[in-house]
Formats: sequence, structure tokens, C-alpha cells
Amino acid sequence: MVLNCRHVWEYISGYLDNTLDEQTRADVERHLEHCEICSAILDSTRNILILTADDRVFELPVGYSERLHARLREAMLKSPPPEPQSP
Repeated sequence: MVLNCRHVWEYISGYLDNTLDEQTRADVERHLEHCEICSAILDSTRNILILTADDRVFELPVGYSERLHARLREAMLKSPPPEPQSP
């Protein structure tokens, strides 16, 4: 079967978990051979899974949260208020 990108996106999780049946897996792999967009989505999804499974903890620099909040407040004050939407 020939799969389009939308089908492949629905199968990405099963592909990574190795839970697809042999035929579907082969169809997904055939699609990935020529589709750069789906290959990039597969790589990105794989990277997200790797990063979220990483249990390392990184210490933030002292005062980081305060500086971040101050910059966010400053950016919000500089931004014009949203215009009302007409019905």
C-alpha cells in the first residue's frame, strides 16, 4: 500500500515503539526513503523521546528565574494590547 504523509504521521509512534505489523512497517519505511519531511518528523519525535527520558537535572544560574520573569514583564508591557475582534 502507498501511504501519504498523514498516514505516516499517524504511524510514527507505533513505528518507534516497534508495534506496527510487518506490512505497515514496510510501507512506512518505503515512504520514509523518499520523504524528507516525514523523515524529519520521525527524527524530531525520536529526539523528543530521548530528551524527555533523560533524568539528568541541570542547575539554573542564580537569579535566572527572576531575570526571566522581569524580561517577560518588560516584553508584555512593550507589546500593544490586542485589538478587539469584530463580530
